[in-house]
Amino acid sequence: MDQVARQDVPYEGPERVLSGMQATGNLHLGNYLGALKRFVPLADEFETLYCIVDLHAITEWQEPRTLAANTRAVAAAYIAAGLDPERSIIFNQSQVPAHAELAWILSCVARIGWMNRMTQFKDKAGKDREKASLGLYNYPVLMAADILAYKATRVPVGEDQKQHLELARDIAQKFMNDYDVPGFFPLPEPLIGEQAARVMSLRDGTRKMSKSDASDMTRINLSDSDEDIAQKLKKARTDPEPVPSAAEELGRRPEAANLLAIHAALGDETIEAVMARHGGETFSAFKEAMTARAISVLAPIRERMKDLLADVPALDATLGEGAERARAIAAPTLAEAKRIVGFVG
Repeated sequence: MDQVARQDVPYEGPERVLSGMQATGNLHLGNYLGALKRFVPLADEFETLYCIVDLHAITEWQEPRTLAANTRAVAAAYIAAGLDPERSIIFNQSQVPAHAELAWILSCVARIGWMNRMTQFKDKAGKDREKASLGLYNYPVLMAADILAYKATRVPVGEDQKQHLELARDIAQKFMNDYDVPGFFPLPEPLIGEQAARVMSLRDGTRKMSKSDASDMTRINLSDSDEDIAQKLKKARTDPEPVPSAAEELGRRPEAANLLAIHAALGDETIEAVMARHGGETFSAFKEAMTARAISVLAPIRERMKDLLADVPALDATLGEGAERARAIAAPTLAEAKRIVGFVG
């Protein structure tokens, strides 16, 4: 990416965290361990906003009723995983016009050369890039607007989103350079979890667990029954050797490493602690312990989600209240950005 000169003027504002999840398909164990679980304790340290990014979702075509249902399902998962709507602002992106308006301003700051370097567009568009939507191409600028509309200083991201966050920093800096407004935006820093940030497929330890995978056996969905969880873990791919007992074994045994990482993350312990307890066991015995732990963690979340989704008006009201609070933060930022660029009114 072209270098953007950094102005040595600190941002003076509150420490604020923003993150979001797409309203597309079933949330799974990777979403919980890699994101949802990490969101909850951040409210103890920061002002936190968590959105359902439905504007991002339509960069690829969505059946409207399914999009609405998935939006509510993500909101329910946020709350069921432990987020308190009184402490964290929970809302869906499309209810806050500042996201789209600021994205246009920032689109006029970002450069095509920067966008052409975004690897996620290349991955998602595939070989037939000409048929991809313009929204998919511009996705990272909308993500920058999501962050900068709230002047978020920290953003929980996975490794696959680090490039987009760096782009957001460069867009923010170029805006401040172009209009001579140093310190207007913060340069947001990534919050990257070390443990189980990338939960891998149950059928292939070299591929990330994904809701878009054709086989449901590759993932544990947050909506799965206890029986589903047990069956999927029983059939999870391993290798002929016993459970690893030393860290040096993990590099050559991706499926074993994945199961150990999942078990450790579910129990808030290290992989080393899991290996000390289970190293040398058969995988059939280890999977029994893993199944019991997974069910004990995920079953309450599943049942809470069911309860929340059974009362759609209440869930929609929660999203509406969150959106009102989010608009109150984003509106002044947008108004000032519009004044800075010279818009009248």
